[in-house]
Amino acid sequence: MEKVTEDIKNIGVNDRELTLFEGQYEVKKGMAYNSYVILDEQVVVMDTVDPRATAEWLKNLEEALGTRKVDYLVIQHMEPDHGGSIMQLVERFPDMKLVGNAKTFQMLQQFFDFNPEERAVTVKEGDTLSVGKHTLQFFMAPMVHWPEVMVTYEQSKNIFFSADGFGKFGTRDADEDWADEARRYYINICGKYGMQVQALLKKAATLEINTICPLHGPVLSESLEYYINKYQIWSSYEPEDEGVLIACASIHGHTMKAAERMKEILEQKGAKKVVIADLTRDDIHEAVSDAFRYSHLVLAAASYDAGVFLPMEDFLNRLKAKNYQKRTVGIIENGSWAPTAARSIKTMLEGAKALTFAEPVVTVRSALKAENIPQLEALANALLNAQ
Repeated sequence: MEKVTEDIKNIGVNDRELTLFEGQYEVKKGMAYNSYVILDEQVVVMDTVDPRATAEWLKNLEEALGTRKVDYLVIQHMEPDHGGSIMQLVERFPDMKLVGNAKTFQMLQQFFDFNPEERAVTVKEGDTLSVGKHTLQFFMAPMVHWPEVMVTYEQSKNIFFSADGFGKFGTRDADEDWADEARRYYINICGKYGMQVQALLKKAATLEINTICPLHGPVLSESLEYYINKYQIWSSYEPEDEGVLIACASIHGHTMKAAERMKEILEQKGAKKVVIADLTRDDIHEAVSDAFRYSHLVLAAASYDAGVFLPMEDFLNRLKAKNYQKRTVGIIENGSWAPTAARSIKTMLEGAKALTFAEPVVTVRSALKAENIPQLEALANALLNAQ
């Protein structure tokens, strides 16, 4: 149990056994499910935890409560990793009120056979709840990243309970850089909803915030400008770093050799950072994250069944799903008799906002040859000279 202030405790749980979050995201260092308790004249619990962690969470809550009871449960987000233990609290505290918005209570009845009508305290934008020294103010955050999401501002200590915002993969005590796993978390989970995140950031900018309490990852209380700036960059789809991601889908290794040569050429020409993602082996969610991180992207892929090799197709579908935009893209295709990768790539990226395709498209016939090197150099020049 972690102390946020003298009266506010993080009673969440570090799940060190989880290896796959939401059935798809690899989490090598587990996952944190945060839940907070405010001990005042009345007791407030901020969200619950995943059913995997219910028993440990209830133990933490009992330790924080002593002989007291819970007066309010604030439900900021109904997704099961946060709302999955609501009924356990409802059963333990029959007089407890549930605080949420209209969509919260609609969704609550979809997840559980429970009518919250007698317990419901329905709040709207800007509404407040005073529980003694602490006053909670609620702000709607629809589609960050579900439609019922809201966030909460505690006025006396300037604490921003940010729901899934500012969260990350990994346990709270994971020894790792915050940005890498926060970026992978944000891009893959919230990346589609940049406009909605921007709207929430504008609301947050009107508040004096000393501490950010997310539902995943560590509580943030220092250098808040750093974290907020990252969210400004990510949610506006601007490049975070000047550099090139080469995303490669190679069948027999020849396309990878072309990608590796491209990396050498870019570095020789002064590229600040060049990273290769092997789409057949590497974590695809990290590759998606890096595509948003860097200012330039090279797609290197083999032709396959008159289209493009399936790992590249999967990667492009994920980029489009997360609203990929505002980048310069180069293409290296490979085909032994009828190269089709470049055409397929361009077709798949149709409709993406503000994408610029650098020329020339480099076509490798089976294996990289001497005549391909000037083409790679020309593509490198086009990428590095692009604004």
